[in-house]
Amino acid sequence: MPLFLTDEQKVLKENLRRFTESHIVPVRAELDEKEEYPSEIVKKLAAEMRLSCPFIPAEYGGAGLGIFEAALIAEELSRGCLGVSTAFTVSGLGIYPIHVGASDEMKKRFLPDIACGAKTAAFALTEAGAGSDVTAIRTTAEKKGDRYVLNGTKQWITGASKADIYTVFALTDKSKGIRGMSAFVVEKDTKGLSFGAKEKKLGIRCSETREVIMDNCEVPAENLIGRAGHAFRYAIATLDKSRPVVATSAVGLAQAAYEVAIKYSLEREQFGNPISSLQAIQHILAEMATRVETGRLLAYTACRMCDQEHPSMGTFSAMAKYQCGENAFWVANSALQIMGGYGYMRDYPIEKMLRDARILTIYEGTSQIQLNALAHELIRSAKSGKI
Repeated sequence: MPLFLTDEQKVLKENLRRFTESHIVPVRAELDEKEEYPSEIVKKLAAEMRLSCPFIPAEYGGAGLGIFEAALIAEELSRGCLGVSTAFTVSGLGIYPIHVGASDEMKKRFLPDIACGAKTAAFALTEAGAGSDVTAIRTTAEKKGDRYVLNGTKQWITGASKADIYTVFALTDKSKGIRGMSAFVVEKDTKGLSFGAKEKKLGIRCSETREVIMDNCEVPAENLIGRAGHAFRYAIATLDKSRPVVATSAVGLAQAAYEVAIKYSLEREQFGNPISSLQAIQHILAEMATRVETGRLLAYTACRMCDQEHPSMGTFSAMAKYQCGENAFWVANSALQIMGGYGYMRDYPIEKMLRDARILTIYEGTSQIQLNALAHELIRSAKSGKI
């Protein structure tokens, strides 16, 4: 479909398509089987191709691009392997609270190393009792002189032991609820910081997930991001901008599943003809293609709205995350159905794509949370006469 990309954006996609075919597709099954972090691929993308966090402004060593370009990167990488894509793009999630909330001095301290790929970041918000309900976090940060002492455990943290810095959300004033939540940069070598065992996951298995544990973890007061008590705003701003990137990741995976399925349908013969001649298969393929393209258009629209700071960007981010995540699982599942027993086997990439796709309806806000947010906004708009 006409996507109205600039020449630079087209080149970006083409370069990433070639990179994915050369460096990711040949090793994705092995990385998944061994649950091995794709260190070399991440290094190549960050250092050689300089694609780490493209939205970081040029004044801090970044490319000064937008969420849209970050999404294009995620889409093409996810077409090769969602696990690799997640391992690489999570640094953007980790650094975004600094990007939106930190002082210029703090940005100069941390963003250049991220921009050039010398360091990576992780986003530490979720806890055992605080997933969809961010207000339920229990990690605390107590001010003691010129330092803050952090105590608590963050769960399901992507890239936990691989990151160099962490944006950690903690309560600086428990009596104020979310208005008492603050965010901090915690560096990896900080005393009192440790990690849990690597989680065994259904999918995206080359993307590491662990607990991040803080036991009397002391950080300098200047590592407070922005103002104390403002971290909920930074978290929401981060998720509003990251959800369209996840949506385009889902589009990339769905595109790959569709391509495998239609190629198989042309080669596989039953009753003397390729199965692509069967109307039942044709209808599935047609819906798969439709879901891929409608998802892409919605995700791209949400990305452009984010880059324009459109008032409705949060609404469209939730729409894109919901629809594209659900689409990806449906498309991958349909691809497996077309391939039958072959699709169920590890000799073909579809069973991995299906396992990987399942996370897209869970992380960075479940499908149900996206629908809650959408319903709230729709009802609020209706009550104010802005239907």
